[in-house]
Amino acid sequence: MAMNSSMVSKPEQEQLIEKLGIFKIQGRDKRGRKVLRIIGKLFPAKLVSGEALSKYLEKKIFPGLGERPFSVVYVHTAVQRSENFPGISALRSIFESIPIDVKDRLEAVYFLHPGLQSRLFLAAFGRLLFSGGLYSKLKYVSRLEFLWDHVRRSEMEMPEFVYDHDDELEYRPVTDYGLESDHPRVYYSPAVDYSPLSVYSMRCIA
Repeated sequence: MAMNSSMVSKPEQEQLIEKLGIFKIQGRDKRGRKVLRIIGKLFPAKLVSGEALSKYLEKKIFPGLGERPFSVVYVHTAVQRSENFPGISALRSIFESIPIDVKDRLEAVYFLHPGLQSRLFLAAFGRLLFSGGLYSKLKYVSRLEFLWDHVRRSEMEMPEFVYDHDDELEYRPVTDYGLESDHPRVYYSPAVDYSPLSVYSMRCIA
């Protein structure tokens, strides 16, 4: 029988988020702001409720951001809608639960490896989901090399599968990426179903 969030206690859900390392305050961007790195592929949407996620962020993440402006690097690599997407209502609930002062300090969201579906979804629902001008702070980043234009590379760790996917993009031409592009060289390849255990193989390039 498939498990869901109602079968896992709230403390256990928070422990799972912590163990998977989905959220991590790591390094700074080129403007000196702290960076909150989010690995979308690791989010167990079926096992974690919006309430548990909001509580985890409130206790474990927001205090570490301090009182100064910060940015977010959201890694969308290999995210599968059926596994890693909590749903529109849950997303809106989570966002609305974020304290206003934290929202005000968020100055940029770098969205790494966006697929065509995620772009279309955000184009349709982004302004509805994210009030307070957050949608306007969203910056699509198609390749890691372009992320390093904004974030200090030596201070940012990425799971191995992110580098592998980026390498694949080097050799596959555009197929269904549409007309939107972040840079003259934009490539797309299908998401690969990597094992969650691969996240523990990390690589930091100085």
